[in-house]
Amino acid sequence: MVDASARLTEILSTAGAREDAWRDLLPLVYDELRLLARGRMAREKPGHVLEATALVHEAWMKLAGDAGAEWSGRRHFFGAASRAMQQVLVDHARQVRAERRGGGRARLTITLDGIEGADDPDAVLALDEALEGLAREDPRAAEVARLRIFAGLDPPETARSLDLSERTVLREWAYARARLAQRLAAP
Repeated sequence: MVDASARLTEILSTAGAREDAWRDLLPLVYDELRLLARGRMAREKPGHVLEATALVHEAWMKLAGDAGAEWSGRRHFFGAASRAMQQVLVDHARQVRAERRGGGRARLTITLDGIEGADDPDAVLALDEALEGLAREDPRAAEVARLRIFAGLDPPETARSLDLSERTVLREWAYARARLAQRLAAP
């Protein structure tokens, strides 16, 4: 019997070359993607239009729509999946904001567990902008922040996903929180 992790790596590396690879990949990663989405959506306010299943499906459509995508392994794939979930939530926030015709920046508090106030579309958009700025300064810190905030991974899971030590993840997360707070406070 082939190890599930080895099978996943094999499928991920051939996803761009084989049209049927996406069909083979979904059963292997769906439960993990659903857990990530469920953790993320648990921090949203009750009654949020998107549910975990919808978030997974929207993120999957973004990933599967990337023609010729090749993944070097779990880390690469789940990093892309967390970015896809982030994009779905940001797109949703933009749509809600456009419907409201609102403006201004919302207050956001970054905690050890993620962010508070992320149910406000303006806050999600402000956070996305701050993350983009952080990624230009320090890509690794931005990736740690993305996985913690948008994928809902805890420090050990983030460390495994990025192939870093947990101590490094905690250090990068502390830096990312501080820089994000500075960026969010700037007018």
